[in-house]
Amino acid sequence: MIEDLAAARLQMALSLGWHIIIASFGVGMPAVTVFAEWRGYRTGDPAYTRLAHRWAKAMGVLFAVGAVSGTILSFEMGLLWPGLMGQYGDVIGMPFALEGIAFFIEAIFLGIYLYAWDRLPPRAHILSGIPVCVAGVASAFFVVSANAWMNQPRGFDLVAGEVTDVDPWAAMFNPATPPQTVHMIVAAFMVTGFGIASVYAVAYLRGRRDRHHRLGFALPFTIAAVLAPVQVVVGDWAAHFVGTNQPAKLAAMEGLATTQRGAPLSLGGVYVDGELRYAIEIPNALSLLAHWDPNAEVTGLDQVPDDAEPPVTVVKWAFQVMVAIGFGLLGLAGWWALAWWRRRGPPRSTWFWRAAALAGIGAAVAVEAGWVVTEVGRQPWVVYGQLRTADAVNPAPGLAAGLALVASVYVFLTAATVVVLRRMARRNAEEPVAPQEETP
Repeated sequence: MIEDLAAARLQMALSLGWHIIIASFGVGMPAVTVFAEWRGYRTGDPAYTRLAHRWAKAMGVLFAVGAVSGTILSFEMGLLWPGLMGQYGDVIGMPFALEGIAFFIEAIFLGIYLYAWDRLPPRAHILSGIPVCVAGVASAFFVVSANAWMNQPRGFDLVAGEVTDVDPWAAMFNPATPPQTVHMIVAAFMVTGFGIASVYAVAYLRGRRDRHHRLGFALPFTIAAVLAPVQVVVGDWAAHFVGTNQPAKLAAMEGLATTQRGAPLSLGGVYVDGELRYAIEIPNALSLLAHWDPNAEVTGLDQVPDDAEPPVTVVKWAFQVMVAIGFGLLGLAGWWALAWWRRRGPPRSTWFWRAAALAGIGAAVAVEAGWVVTEVGRQPWVVYGQLRTADAVNPAPGLAAGLALVASVYVFLTAATVVVLRRMARRNAEEPVAPQEETP
């Protein structure tokens, strides 16, 4: 049973970890692409239109593989966790149903957008991309609201172990929905912006500095850079919510062993034998960040029963990685803004472009780390305070075989996606640049 539980959790982690990056591009890339096309239409600059055309092709590939991984996840929810879906399916079924509707709307209009590029007037074609943008964001909202419900279950009564008086709207719009959905949607746009820009940063370092590549970097990077400080504020909002509503998760995020007033913020450190060692502490900072009061009491792990304590080391280091990368991206955004403010041009330092080339990977790692904090920090509960993960897993033996099968599928999907995108990039690189896009 323990081995099957571990296999089920690993399979779900693999599927979610793979899908969340592809889904992030599904949320942000339509908006970036349509905006580029709109700029080309308004300014008459063919570089914008050329970028939009190329990004749309990559968007189609990512949508296809995202549909595959999303379908796998939908089956896994029922096959791996019948204890969850069997008991609470009526409560959280609505956001999944709405996500399905949003997915079909996105698929329909994406087909129109991709295949009617030269068959519709420019304005009509741009308008056909707007439903793709809206549906992508809506899909993220519905899915994350279901996950938020797992952190703050609402919209039902539990009578003698039976779910009654179901209110799907109250479940979907639970208290965790606002901070968690906003945090994820902003993160998705940052992954998209920094991810696209990193490709052009690599090209810049290799000497490709024509207008096409400069715009290919500047447009998505600027979008992500603008959102970087916004994400810091949203992240503080989300952390404050966790501190108020999930004190055990906050204690694990900080490795706070004992309940105390004026709790310090810990940077680094190793949690061993119920004690955080080798950490750099900022006095009173955790109380201030969690409760906006430097002398507020913060619940420590000593108030959490042993059988309900999250895996502290994993949660703490995931949180540290997420925050460190987030502030690193914020610093990179500030560097970009300062250069434009001082001389109306991008930074000249090679170190900036090297960091920008890594920003896409960094943003993706930060999203993965954030989901580790969200999911592992809730353990051992699959529905916080209501249903343990061990009680929700499929009791049938042999789940490890399913893990091996799904892992092989994702290896194939990863390889196929990389090969297709690289071939597309190579083909695009061989296309001649228009005279007005050449470097002066």
